[in-house]
Amino acid sequence: MADKPVRADKATAVAELTDNFRDSAATVLTEYRGLTVKQLTELRRALGQQAKYSVAKNTLAKRAAGDAGIEGLDALFTGPTALAFVGGDVVDAAKALRAFAKANPVLVIKGGVFEGKAISAEDVNKLADLESREVLLAKLAGAMKGNLSKAAATFQAPLSQAVRLVDALRDKREKDGSAEAA
Repeated sequence: MADKPVRADKATAVAELTDNFRDSAATVLTEYRGLTVKQLTELRRALGQQAKYSVAKNTLAKRAAGDAGIEGLDALFTGPTALAFVGGDVVDAAKALRAFAKANPVLVIKGGVFEGKAISAEDVNKLADLESREVLLAKLAGAMKGNLSKAAATFQAPLSQAVRLVDALRDKREKDGSAEAA
């Protein structure tokens, strides 16, 4: 049986979803059954500018994932599915989704895509356990600053020792010179 021709509106939706899969740092699949429009709006607000949260038909999302070269998601496209396309910090988005799911147990994190590979819901929670990019960068900067301070002290130590030696020799000469003059 040949594939049915795809309607233009569906082809456009698949193309948009494919682009979202390709352009996102990560994608998290959720089941939103039971959430009100108000709760979905709150979730979108919680995700902020770092993620785009949209409801998608499973058949279209499955085709778009395949077109984007992503495998291993087919089993997740069951029930009402919404996708969080993360363009910003993946850790912050995972934290926001997990926090919202705790406050609203009807939101179920199914799994997702990270670095082009399918991940489980447990993996999404592991991402949420990580520290945000800003915190990690601040820690790295602090560690580098500490190491640079140690390096500077190490390089300055021989110089300061040489200065103290020169001062001691000068003092000795002055003493010896004043002793000889007397």
